[in-house]
Amino acid sequence: MTGLGILWYFLIFLLIAGYFVLDGFDLGVGVLSPFVAKTDRERAECHAAIGPVWDGNEVWLLTAGGGLFAAFAPAYATTFSGFYLAIMLVLFGLIVRAVAVEFASRDEGWAKLWNALFFIGSLLPALLFGVAVGNIYAGIPMSASGDYIGVPLLGLITPFTLLCGLLGLCMMMAAGASWLAVKASAPELRDRASGLRRPLQIACLVLFVLISLLGHFVIQPEMTASLGAVRWLCAIVFVVGLVAALALDGKDGRELPVFLLQSLAAVALVFLLATSMFPNLVVASAGSVGPTITIANAASSDTALAAMTVIACIGVPLVLIYHVIAYRTFRGRVRESDLEY
Repeated sequence: MTGLGILWYFLIFLLIAGYFVLDGFDLGVGVLSPFVAKTDRERAECHAAIGPVWDGNEVWLLTAGGGLFAAFAPAYATTFSGFYLAIMLVLFGLIVRAVAVEFASRDEGWAKLWNALFFIGSLLPALLFGVAVGNIYAGIPMSASGDYIGVPLLGLITPFTLLCGLLGLCMMMAAGASWLAVKASAPELRDRASGLRRPLQIACLVLFVLISLLGHFVIQPEMTASLGAVRWLCAIVFVVGLVAALALDGKDGRELPVFLLQSLAAVALVFLLATSMFPNLVVASAGSVGPTITIANAASSDTALAAMTVIACIGVPLVLIYHVIAYRTFRGRVRESDLEY
């Protein structure tokens, strides 16, 4: 393993964490919308709460995919070909969600359909991302050439991967509830979102414990983490972040700190996965002909990684500047003029 290979391993997880935090609350708002929005105005507030930022938030997913392709092409090829049907469902969900957000306030005759698609288009990615991550950690059957040789889609769904999918879904829904508490101007909408946030965060903690026990003692008992101390630190930050958010829940003026603590827990969860798998990228399950894909056998040349690092040093700050400007411009609660989005 080279230093640049290790650097890009964690950079890709950093990009994934950025997507999990930013587009995570977008997806969470979409999944929660049928349960917290009871009137047309409240549904319009849900759309307006994410309307100005959702497309920019998806940049992190595209960048993570591009980084994986350029830095670790074999891992990209195995995951994107093996999870092809699941990825197409995710893309279908993201496209449908985008169309629903744009048309919901402009096509009143089909408003019910657009609101339903807003929910479905948010639910599919929120659930399937976690299922995919669970498979990457648990291991997938691979041929000698690194191709996935299991049953498409159905072969990826096991009790463990489904729990991982539910954890990802609950984290995004809790983030969505936290974001609505920050952005919504209708008191009833804020109260419903805040009321769902606490049980969702408790569900996240319960699922985290179950997945940790299954992962360590049943799924991958022989996997030894070389970054054990850092892994424990990530786990502690995750638990402390959610517990602190629970402690602040219900206190006036604490909506933004609760959202930031929820986001901190999300970042810690992604890096817990990174440190638990290091240096593996895609684990080969028992009985696989092909080996586990690692940094050592998948990384691009140092020349390519060095060029990517230079590009990242220019591009990532520009993306961050864009986000600062966007969130600063649309800060504060949803206004009446925003409902026409």
